[in-house]
Amino acid sequence: MSTLIYGITTCDTVRKARRWLTDEGIEATFHDLRKDGLDAATLDHWLQSHPIDILLNRRGTSWRKLSDAEKADDGLAHLKALILSNPTLLKRPIIEHKDHITVGFTAAEQAILRG
Repeated sequence: MSTLIYGITTCDTVRKARRWLTDEGIEATFHDLRKDGLDAATLDHWLQSHPIDILLNRRGTSWRKLSDAEKADDGLAHLKALILSNPTLLKRPIIEHKDHITVGFTAAEQAILRG
């Protein structure tokens, strides 16, 4: 399985992660969530490894732009539908590398990717 990095080009953390992967010699294919979108199968795959609260960025601009009614419903089906219609609601980057799926880009995620 090749390494996939999901994010948006304007995200500083995504740019940092892409640079880091290159510096580490890890070849990665970039998937732009804004341009390329997100399909339900990929989201369901991520949800097998991480709960929705890890994947969903409730502090970002995309979340703040939602209506109060949209934010109030925390049912899994509703949150999945929101993410699929607006993938920028995801924390970034999401990296699929070997058998791991990492969310975000801290030292802990870097250690997983090195291993």
